[in-house]
Amino acid sequence: MMLSLTQRLILGCAALAGLTLWLALATRGAIAAAGHRTLAIALPAAAIVLAILTIVAVLAPLRTLASDAHKIAQGNLDHRSAWAGRDSAGVLAAEINRLAVRLRELRESDAGRRQMEFQLSDAVLQSIFEPIIVTDAKGHLLKVNQSAAELLGPSSTDRMALTNTPGGDKILSAIRDAVAMQKPIAAEGDSAVLPMRIGQHDRSYRLRATPMRDTEGRLLGAVTTLEDVTAVQNTDRFKTQFIAVASRKLRDPLLQLRRGLYAIGQGFAGDLSPLQTDLVTEASREAQILDDLMADLIEVAEIDTGKREMKLENLRPIALLQEVDDRYADQAAQKKVHIEIQAYADLSFIRADRRAVRSIFDNLLANAIRFTPPEGEILLAAEELKNFVQFTVRDAGRGIEADRLATIFDRFNASSESGTGMGLALVRRLVESLGGQIAVESRLGQGTTFRFTLPVATVEAVRHPVEVG
Repeated sequence: MMLSLTQRLILGCAALAGLTLWLALATRGAIAAAGHRTLAIALPAAAIVLAILTIVAVLAPLRTLASDAHKIAQGNLDHRSAWAGRDSAGVLAAEINRLAVRLRELRESDAGRRQMEFQLSDAVLQSIFEPIIVTDAKGHLLKVNQSAAELLGPSSTDRMALTNTPGGDKILSAIRDAVAMQKPIAAEGDSAVLPMRIGQHDRSYRLRATPMRDTEGRLLGAVTTLEDVTAVQNTDRFKTQFIAVASRKLRDPLLQLRRGLYAIGQGFAGDLSPLQTDLVTEASREAQILDDLMADLIEVAEIDTGKREMKLENLRPIALLQEVDDRYADQAAQKKVHIEIQAYADLSFIRADRRAVRSIFDNLLANAIRFTPPEGEILLAAEELKNFVQFTVRDAGRGIEADRLATIFDRFNASSESGTGMGLALVRRLVESLGGQIAVESRLGQGTTFRFTLPVATVEAVRHPVEVG
């Protein structure tokens, strides 16, 4: 077993005292004989005292240096050892003092760097024009920039501010989704726009929540950005109103033009040559496309401005599929395209607007027939999924390129190969207005599949009177 320094010193001094005592006892007889009895007693005592003083003299600086090192280790980097000298203890004290100075420099430089990084990140956060809200995983406020503080008002210093702010419930919902799904959440559609008031001004914001993690990947919370879309909304509203008015003004001249072309095509103005017949037929077709475009524009404008009132009623899915099949049976037969229906007759009723559902199916099935080659097949299907009925329209066309799928529902889709470019935009607006969602799947050479959902009609309990007696 290895002995400590203190144990070694005590053992050494004890051995020295014992040796001195043994020598004293060995020479005691001679000293006593010489008449020096006091000296015989003093020598052992002096040896013991000398040993004790040696222990104290050696351990004192060590204890002092150990105490100094302990204080520095506890974090008191301003403490210095007062022991001086050129011996080993003095060298050790100087090294301890130098170590304390170096540790303090390192701590100050690390703290300064962290402070500088904090000030820089805070300056960047405050310089962003859009409101930025930093929260923990439960939605409690941690930090906001100046724009967000103006938006939230006096409650911006309250950790629970989002629970008391108009629109805060949508922000909290997006934060919880981002944290739960571990990915950014960007709200889409008009329902994602948050109306808020800053001073005397009403503003509209679209939010995006992103999970926030530390360097080791641990989840800390979320960063939410609010994009001011007030100007965009105002511009879009003006554009919608302009298109609606222009479309209505153009429909009357277009109607007269179509009537004139029809009369000429029927020979009311005299016989036509084959070339004239072809020109009138082509003009009539283009006029029909233009009329369809304006009809779509007017309907989209009515939805956007809130003038399109949905008359909700309970509709049976199988009946809707059979109706659209009947409307397009002749057109499909002319192209030798087969339409197949797959749906159970006892599917739950949906709650929807009949005219809107008809427009949805007309646009999707017309496109399906247009792109399906002769002898091809189109599938119309319906199935129940929890509180929704999912409808499917699948064609056997050449498919859609992957880079076009992201913009397939945009208005005036520039990549539309035919049609007005408004049909699918109208379909999406109608589906969303009825409380459903729509999606598209397609691969080149494998056709295209559109799926959309509509809510199931709620079953209301009906009480019948019961006669007693």
